[in-house]
Amino acid sequence: MRYLSQRYGELGASLRYLSQRYSVPYPEIKAVLTDIGTEELGHLEMIGTIVYQLTKNLSMEEIKKSGFDSYFVDHTTGIYPASSSGMPFNAAAMQVKGDIITDLHENLAAEQKARSTYDNILRFCDDPDVIDPIRFLRAREVVHYQRFGESLRIVTDKLDSKNFYAFNPEFDKKN
Repeated sequence: MRYLSQRYGELGASLRYLSQRYSVPYPEIKAVLTDIGTEELGHLEMIGTIVYQLTKNLSMEEIKKSGFDSYFVDHTTGIYPASSSGMPFNAAAMQVKGDIITDLHENLAAEQKARSTYDNILRFCDDPDVIDPIRFLRAREVVHYQRFGESLRIVTDKLDSKNFYAFNPEFDKKN
């Protein structure tokens, strides 16, 4: 449950991408953000399901032994989005600048951080029922990274050189 909303988790990613799309002037990039943002919501459901299935039948002894007891006191086995350190999700996890170049670079970095988090989860996991979906999710992070890279190339091809880092379609008209 803790991976659900950390800064590079599925909840933060879905909200980031779905929020970023509003300020994007290019329909094909807006579509990429919409598609990936929606897919990230599906990933949130997958992770939530895995966590619930792993915790729903834990005995009190298993809960205490695993260090799950402080979480259990507050949430029982409910899926509550928090970071691995226990910090609850908040909007500070969403990085939305409104500058397409900045936002796409943020997205590229976020996808790599999510991929490395899944790598770390796989290092600790020995349950094939968890390993397979985590490998799938890791592979999707790689695909998202590629799609954001393609989007960045499209955007940079459309921007003129004097407006490259200060993207605003009205920039030249006002100055």
